Amino acid sequence: MKRRLMLLALAAVVLSTATYTASIDHIQTYTPEYLGNQAQNGMINNASVYYNPAGLTHLQDGTYIHVGAELAIGHEKMKYNGKDYKATLLQPIPNFAMYKVKDNSALYWTFGGIGGGGDLKYKDGVAGTAVIPHLIQGSFGSLFKEINDVGSSAEGKNLYAQTTLGKVWTVDEKLSVSFGGRLVYGIRNLKGNIDIETKVNPEIQGMISMVSELKTGLDGFKNIHADIDSERNAWGYGFQLGMNYKASEKLNLAMRYDSRVKLNFKAKGSMNNFKHPGIPHLMDPIDIGFGNFYPEYIPGTKVRRDLPAVLALGASYKVSDNLTMALSGNYYFNKDAKMDRIAGSGKLGANEIKGFEAEYDNGWEIALGAEYRMKKFPQWAVLGSVNYAYTGAKVTSYDDVEYALNSFTIGTGLKYNPDDTSEWLFTISHFIYDGEKGHYDEKYGGKIPNVEYDKSITAFGVSYTKRF
Repeated sequence: MKRRLMLLALAAVVLSTATYTASIDHIQTYTPEYLGNQAQNGMINNASVYYNPAGLTHLQDGTYIHVGAELAIGHEKMKYNGKDYKATLLQPIPNFAMYKVKDNSALYWTFGGIGGGGDLKYKDGVAGTAVIPHLIQGSFGSLFKEINDVGSSAEGKNLYAQTTLGKVWTVDEKLSVSFGGRLVYGIRNLKGNIDIETKVNPEIQGMISMVSELKTGLDGFKNIHADIDSERNAWGYGFQLGMNYKASEKLNLAMRYDSRVKLNFKAKGSMNNFKHPGIPHLMDPIDIGFGNFYPEYIPGTKVRRDLPAVLALGASYKVSDNLTMALSGNYYFNKDAKMDRIAGSGKLGANEIKGFEAEYDNGWEIALGAEYRMKKFPQWAVLGSVNYAYTGAKVTSYDDVEYALNSFTIGTGLKYNPDDTSEWLFTISHFIYDGEKGHYDEKYGGKIPNVEYDKSITAFGVSYTKRF
C-alpha cells in the first residue's frame, strides 16, 4: 500500500503565479500612483479614472492621456524540509487611459492589468517535488541507496487584462455618478516536469534479480517522469458603477463597485502521466499525474474561476493648502465567485490521500495615505501610504499553484508638474507578506514535513499625464 504513496506526489508540482495581489486574483495596482498612495478611492486626480471615475468631473475641462508602467521585482518562496524553493519575479505591467472632461460630464477609457501577477519559473522544482524522495524512502525502506532529483522544474503565468469604457454624469454641484462596461481576458498557464532517478541498494540487488517479476516492476521506478504543458484562457465581461460626493471644499467621499466577472477557463495543451504496469499480487497498475491533484489544468477541462466583485470606498480631506489626507477600503466578495473549487484525489488501497477543495472567505483591505505639496517647490509633491490586506484565502487553498498571503504594504513617491497641463509621477512600494504553513501534514497523513510559504515583492512605477 505504501508503495503507491510516492507516486501521488507526482501531481503536486505546480507553481505560485499570483504575485503582488491584495485579494485572491485581483490587483489594485492599476496605475503607478497607487504604489505611492494606496488610498486612492476618494482622491480626485489624474489616477481617478481607475479608482474614482465619478470624480472626473471635478477636473479641469480637457482631453487627458495617461501612460504608465510598473516593474515588480522580488521572489516567491516555498520552504520544505529546510530547503528553499524560490522563483524570481521580474514583471513589467503597462497601463493606458484616455478621458475627456467637458460641460460637467466625462467619457473615459482604460486599459491594463486587473488581476494575476506575472511569469514565475522555479528552476530547481517546487515543494511538491521535494516530497517524493521522502515518500519513496518511507515506502521502500532501505531498498534504494540513492534517490535524486535530476532536473525537475516548473513555470507558470497568471495574467488578467481589462479594458473599460464609461461615462460620468453630474447630478448637482456635489454629486456625480458613473457607469462603465468592462471586458476581461485571463491567462493561467502551467508547465512543469518531474524527473526522479533511483538506485537500488547493492546489498539487496542480488535478491531482487532472482525474482524476475519483482525486478521488472522495480526497474519501472528507476526513472520517474511526469509532465504537463497546459494553457487556460477565458473571456469575461462586467460593469462598473461609481459615485462621488463632494461634501465641501475640503472633504470628498466616493464609492465604486466593480461587478463579478464570470470567467470560464478552458485548458488546452498536453499532459503525460507516470504509468506503471504494477507487480502481480503486490501492486495494481498505476496511471497518475498532475491531473489527480489539479484537475482544472487537464487539457480539455472547462472550469469557472471568476474575478470577485469589489466594493471600494474612500474619502479624502484637504487638511491645508498643501496637505491632503486620504482613507480607502476595499471589500472582495470571494464567496460569491467560483474559483476552481474542485479537488483531485488519490488512493492507497482503501486509504485516501486527501484532496482539498479551495476555500475562501470574503477579503478586505484598508489604506491610509497622504499627499503633500512642497511650499518652496510647488511643482513637486510627496506621496506616502500604508495598507493592510486580508485576502480571505484559507489554508486549504494553499499549494504550489497559489498562496494568497495577507500583506502589509508601504509606499511613497514624487509627483512633478512642470506646467499646468502635464504631470510626471515616480513611485515605489514594498509588500511585506505574512508567512504561512501549508497542509501537507493533513494531505499526506503526517508522513512528511509541512511546507511554509512566503513572498517578498517591491514594485516601481512611472507615469505621465497630459491634458490637451
